[in-house]
Amino acid sequence: MELFLEFLTQQWILAAALLAVIILLFVHETRQSGPSISPQKAINMVNAEQGVFLDLRDAADYKRGHIVDAVHIPSAKLAEKMAELEKYKDKPIILVCKMGQQASVAGKQLKGNNFEQVYKMTGGMMEWSNLRLPTVS
Repeated sequence: MELFLEFLTQQWILAAALLAVIILLFVHETRQSGPSISPQKAINMVNAEQGVFLDLRDAADYKRGHIVDAVHIPSAKLAEKMAELEKYKDKPIILVCKMGQQASVAGKQLKGNNFEQVYKMTGGMMEWSNLRLPTVS
């Protein structure tokens, strides 16, 4: 640990450059896949702007419980079922996965297909359940 601290003090410019690159990479990746929003903001957006929840989980998880009126397309099949989402191209699409981590890949795919209003719901269905928000089976 002492050697590491000594390295940082002697090579502070390299350490600062590395930190800046990591931050820029994080910001770039976040922008590519869409911003994250809370479940409460997602509900407001869907209600106010006729948006849609896109559930990316597998069929078994979806059947156990999902958000009312959510569109179900497993993340593995998103590329081949992109045409089903064309009617939502002008509306907000809220990506929902199990814990909020798999939505980034789907967000990049949608952004790459010119969907502009793509958002990731933070925490996914786990957060939705923790907040005791309604689901249907």
